[in-house]
Amino acid sequence: MQQTALNLVAIGIFGITFLSLLTPFINIPPSVPAGMTLVILVLGTIDTLAWQNRGVTLFLDFFASDRERERVLHHEAGHFLVAYLLDIPVTGYTLTAWEAFKQGRSGNGGVIFDTDSLPKINKKTQEISLITEKYCKVFMAGIAAEKFVYGAAEGGKDDRAVLRSALRSLGLSQQNCLLKERTAQLQATTLIEENKVAYQALVSSMKDRKSVQDCYEKIKTSLVFSTK
Repeated sequence: MQQTALNLVAIGIFGITFLSLLTPFINIPPSVPAGMTLVILVLGTIDTLAWQNRGVTLFLDFFASDRERERVLHHEAGHFLVAYLLDIPVTGYTLTAWEAFKQGRSGNGGVIFDTDSLPKINKKTQEISLITEKYCKVFMAGIAAEKFVYGAAEGGKDDRAVLRSALRSLGLSQQNCLLKERTAQLQATTLIEENKVAYQALVSSMKDRKSVQDCYEKIKTSLVFSTK
């Protein structure tokens, strides 16, 4: 989405500038381009402060290319597969900003986890370490999936931010957060590579917007098939 945003900003600036240059020749008052700029700034401010940039996200999603949508698909499939393999329940997923908006969520897509079904743990117990390791892998699985498929990741900025915030809240230093992040990404990559047949089957199911249960069945079938 970043490249799409930059392209649209460039087009918008060029359009308003070009319109300003033409105003003497097409009898348009100079106040029109200025007014358009003001309206855009006001709407942008309202969207940022009151709507958490959902309006911009929806607008950019409308212009997203097939390549960008494919990347989102593969990114989210990485989260989904690793969560499944680590027994973290998935309750839903979205692949576009509009789908996320309809579910009252922000962003261009995401996998939704059932954290309520996880065992309640105490930070003083060793169990917190196991749960933390699992979630680290799941959060980094989107980036790992993109690199597995495309050789490089364009998404994952929000994943990193949320993960780092969670790790810092547990008292980890910045250096240890980065170490856990890199380790989790390598481990997620290994899980995806070892289960690439299931991953590819999941991508196909998610692309067709199959239900979570159908995606589960597809993964199970693929895992059984790949072990034969």
